[in-house]
Amino acid sequence: MTRLPPLPPRVLDVVAAAACVAAMSVELARSTKSEPSVPGVVAIVLASLPVLLRRDRPVPAMVAAVVALVAVTSTSDIYQTIPAPAMVCGYAVADRLGRRAALWAGVLTAPAVVAILLTYSPHPLLGWDTAKNLGLVALPLALGVAAHDRRCYTAVLVERAESAERSREEEAQRRVGEERLRIARDVHDVVAHAMVAINVQAGVGAHLLERDPERARAALRDIKRVSGEALGDLRAMLGLLRDDDHDSPVRPVQGLAEIDDLRDGLDSAGVDLEVRIDPEVTHVPASVGATGYRIVQEALTNVMRHAGPTAARVHVSRTGDVVLIEVEDDGGAAPAALDGTGSGNGLRGMHERAAAVGGTLEAGPRDEGGWRVRASLPAGAP
Repeated sequence: MTRLPPLPPRVLDVVAAAACVAAMSVELARSTKSEPSVPGVVAIVLASLPVLLRRDRPVPAMVAAVVALVAVTSTSDIYQTIPAPAMVCGYAVADRLGRRAALWAGVLTAPAVVAILLTYSPHPLLGWDTAKNLGLVALPLALGVAAHDRRCYTAVLVERAESAERSREEEAQRRVGEERLRIARDVHDVVAHAMVAINVQAGVGAHLLERDPERARAALRDIKRVSGEALGDLRAMLGLLRDDDHDSPVRPVQGLAEIDDLRDGLDSAGVDLEVRIDPEVTHVPASVGATGYRIVQEALTNVMRHAGPTAARVHVSRTGDVVLIEVEDDGGAAPAALDGTGSGNGLRGMHERAAAVGGTLEAGPRDEGGWRVRASLPAGAP
């Protein structure tokens, strides 16, 4: 169903003023105590005109509406509908200016209403008629304050959401810059190490080419191996630099052999860590080793964050050309925040790191309790 567009504010003001005129005119026409008169109709129209000013000048509009009550009461024998313009203007005062203005409006309007009742009302002052009219003063002011507070609260929520979004974007950009700076440092280290090794091996090969051909061939094989590993590392790092649509994962300089160093930070958090690393996994490209180290580090960080004091195990092995990494914990008192869908930033980062070197990663709860992270990384450079 097509939704109709909202009416312009000025049209609503005209409609509200016309409704006030119509309500008072109907009551005047149905009155049995007096006949409609021109002064009475004119007073009704004048008393409704302040409604047109309530958006731009709410306080003068309310003052004029209260003063117009005297003119309507003096010229017409109606009582039920004459507060309508003043109530509309009172709501506008509270809605536009807030709680303090509404309080002052109520304090100043109540005596005027009591004075009008003393002068024109046939009912006793201490009775239901007085309470009803004072309630008609308080009700629109209370509703206006509620609308004003709700609008202010909504504005605060919107501002906080926008500020948080700006902060997240700035933080993401800052992290991307830091991570790319670290990647640049890693590129420098890889290239410098490879070039020095190649230079030395080339000099040895050239020196032994005629005297010891077998050692010269060994030097050339070393040059081929070192250059191949360096090229593989550069492809992985530069691939992250080309990916402008996602936050590039951080490439630490540590490798799989340094995983055991993470034990120190976990002991103070109450995590009993068991580490098993097969010797075969030490001879992998730097990119794979660094990725494996960061996956284990992030998984153990999640153990501290989401499980609390518990027992955790890290097992790194190699099967053919695949490095298998498994990190699991027994669970703890703190509820796990990750749900296995990849919605968490830490879990998403581990998936991206594994994918960056051509591997895969799975994470989810264990049947025995706790959490398990499994990563499969290629032993050769991607």
